[in-house]
Amino acid sequence: MTNVSKPRKVSVRRLLIDSCHGFLKRDGWEIIKPGGFGKARIYRITRGGESKLVAIRTTQDAWIAFPRSADDAEWATLSAVDAVVVASVDPDDRRFARIHMIDANEMRSRFDRAYAARRAAGYKIPRERGIWISLYDDEASNPVTLVGAGAGNANPWLDRVALGGVAAPAGGGPVAPAVDPPGASLGSGESLTIPEAKARLARSLGVDPSSIRITVEA
Repeated sequence: MTNVSKPRKVSVRRLLIDSCHGFLKRDGWEIIKPGGFGKARIYRITRGGESKLVAIRTTQDAWIAFPRSADDAEWATLSAVDAVVVASVDPDDRRFARIHMIDANEMRSRFDRAYAARRAAGYKIPRERGIWISLYDDEASNPVTLVGAGAGNANPWLDRVALGGVAAPAGGGPVAPAVDPPGASLGSGESLTIPEAKARLARSLGVDPSSIRITVEA
């Protein structure tokens, strides 16, 4: 069976990134790619006399990640910015993306809580690997993976766009073009690879994918 999930994920990730840029431009921001951050999606945005350094994050399953730095002293990327612009596939209608802008101090606090709780629970957390938190689940202490959750609930979306760059219509009218993002369903024409399954389990359990073992029996 041909696996089409990965290329479709890449294409939808590109649409989500474009949705963030489109939102910022519609909101009046000028976007500049600063030096010193390599390929990281970090941008300087300016509007009038206001200037912010922002990180763009995308998610197709409503969980987002930031890694710890190599020396475990701070959050790589997240520690350098003023805000995080998040584009999430809308869990209520996967043809759309929700766009949030979240203050980096709040996001750092959420990831600090998540990191501390998982370490206290004995989770193995390799440095420079992402720690995942849920955007739309309410924060809770049990299970430990929900510590730090809920940034998307505390910071309601500022824009909602179709995953083709078309603004969401008022009143829930029809949208074109419509894109079926990967992961909306796994029909007869799609397959879920073992690495993708391990990654999903690792995010839900708050562990590194290398600790997940999957056995398939015919």
